[in-house]
Amino acid sequence: MKILVIGSGGREHTLVWKISRSPLVEKIYCAPGNAGTRMLAEPVSIEADDIQTLAAFAREKEIDLTVVGPEGPLVNGIVDVFEAMGLKIFGPRKAAARLEGSKLFSKQHMQTYNIPCARGKAFTDADKAKTYAKALGTPCVVKADGLAAGKGVIICATLEEAFEAIDAVLDQKIFGEAGDIVIVEECLKGEEASFIALTDGKTVLMLPESQDHKRVFDNDEGPNTGGMGAYSPAPVLDHLLREKAMKTVMIPAVQGMAKEGAPFKGVLYAGLMVDKDDIKVLEFNTRLGDPETQPILMRLENDLVPLM
Repeated sequence: MKILVIGSGGREHTLVWKISRSPLVEKIYCAPGNAGTRMLAEPVSIEADDIQTLAAFAREKEIDLTVVGPEGPLVNGIVDVFEAMGLKIFGPRKAAARLEGSKLFSKQHMQTYNIPCARGKAFTDADKAKTYAKALGTPCVVKADGLAAGKGVIICATLEEAFEAIDAVLDQKIFGEAGDIVIVEECLKGEEASFIALTDGKTVLMLPESQDHKRVFDNDEGPNTGGMGAYSPAPVLDHLLREKAMKTVMIPAVQGMAKEGAPFKGVLYAGLMVDKDDIKVLEFNTRLGDPETQPILMRLENDLVPLM
């Protein structure tokens, strides 16, 4: 098989490493790749968001399977484009990728299918958002609706911080169009964990649980990032909680997308807040986590390629 991996981070380096261990694979390309992927895959000078050029490359090189790392191309419909050209690709279509691409859509999906999550509402008007934040109390969380490279979630300890965050997202447009809608939520208590699964739209296959650390500074301080580091296993998720997460979160989410006419195929990643035996969803992602992929695939003994 010839496989194309799309992306340039540590996640993609790990994917290339894991894929290279499969006896089914004879050639790996990585677009655009990085210094690490170059040791195992041929670099391709095409950016991850250049969907049409990537599709043309995959057709020219007769790629057997394309694996998408980052969320941007998925949300922008790379799977739809590849499938329309008869090219095999691993990941959700644009309609299903809305679970990550729009926090409003994700929240509505969770509420519709009774998936446990934080109380919250969406706003386009800053004054109404502030009124809700005041009624909700602090600490609270302010989220940009769209993609913001892992930085679109602002935890606010005081009302002043919440008002500043709402203004920054809605009025100052610090996240651009991703902040056309803002979600204000209660701040959940507990310990965060990453729960990731593979799915064909019907069957859901759990991967090893993990935990990433998002704050930019030591002692869990500073603003959130896409992830400063991760480890697996994550003791906070024992086998009973993993089963609960499958039953109350992952399976209902996948079944719900099928009912909505947007079957979800690929990687579904639930960011969970765990408080003793209680689990709630912070957010959904529609791809492997970065950096969580690194410890997860190090632990995975199976050949990853047949699973995709």
